[in-house]
Amino acid sequence: MTYPTDIRRDHQPRLLDLYSCAGGAGRGYDRAGFNVTGVDIRPRPNYPFTFIHGDALTVLADMIASGEIRRYSVIHASPPCQKRCALTVGTNKSRGWGGQHVDLVAPTRELLDASGLPYEPDGKADVRKDVTLCGEMFGLGVLRHRNFELGGWSTAQPKHLKHRGRVRGWRHGKYYPGPYVAAYGKGGGKASVPEMQQAMGIDWTDVREELTEAIPPAFSEWLGRAFLARTSAGAVAA
Repeated sequence: MTYPTDIRRDHQPRLLDLYSCAGGAGRGYDRAGFNVTGVDIRPRPNYPFTFIHGDALTVLADMIASGEIRRYSVIHASPPCQKRCALTVGTNKSRGWGGQHVDLVAPTRELLDASGLPYEPDGKADVRKDVTLCGEMFGLGVLRHRNFELGGWSTAQPKHLKHRGRVRGWRHGKYYPGPYVAAYGKGGGKASVPEMQQAMGIDWTDVREELTEAIPPAFSEWLGRAFLARTSAGAVAA
C-alpha cells in the first residue's frame, strides 16, 4: 500500500508522527522544517498535515515491509503509556484504576528499531529519559513534563528551570493558585479549553480530549531543530 505524503514540500525531510492525536507534536516539527505525516487509530479531522487513519503499529510494520519507510528521515511516536503513568496508577490505585491500559511502548520500540531510522518516542513512563522537557523551559502556561527516548541520535539535556510556582487547582480540599494550569481532566480547578489552548500554544483544535493528550508544539520544535543540527537530514530531502 502506498501512503500519502505532502508532495508540495518534498524538499523538506519527512517525519512520521505515530499516535499523532490532533498534531501538537506535528505542529512543532513542521515549524522546525519537516514535512510531517501523522498516523492515528482515530479520525483526526483537526490534524493540520498529511494524515493516515490507521493503527500505528500496523502502518509502521507495513511501511517497513514495503520499503516505504525509507521515504522518511525520522520517526516520532507517542504510544499510550497510561499503564504505568503516575497520574493513572498512583492517584487512582486505591480506586482500582490503572494497570488496565494496553502497554504499546515495548512493541512500538521494537518496530522503531526495525525501521532503521532515528526515532524519538515520548512519554511520562516506560521510555528512557534521554531528554526531559518542561513547559517552563519555553515560557508556557503548563509544565507538562515529558521524557523523550532518542534512538540513533543524541543531544544535550537543556537546563530544567526552576518552576515559578504550583499548578493551579484543588489538592486535598485546598485551592492553590499558580502560574500553570492543569491541562488534563475536568473539575478541581482544571483548565478550560481556551486556557489549555493558550497555555500550550495550540489554536487549531478545541476538542478537550485532543488538548489533554497534546504535546506542546514548543517541545517538538526544539527537538526537531536539535535533530536537524545533529544530522544531515536538514540538507538532504528524504
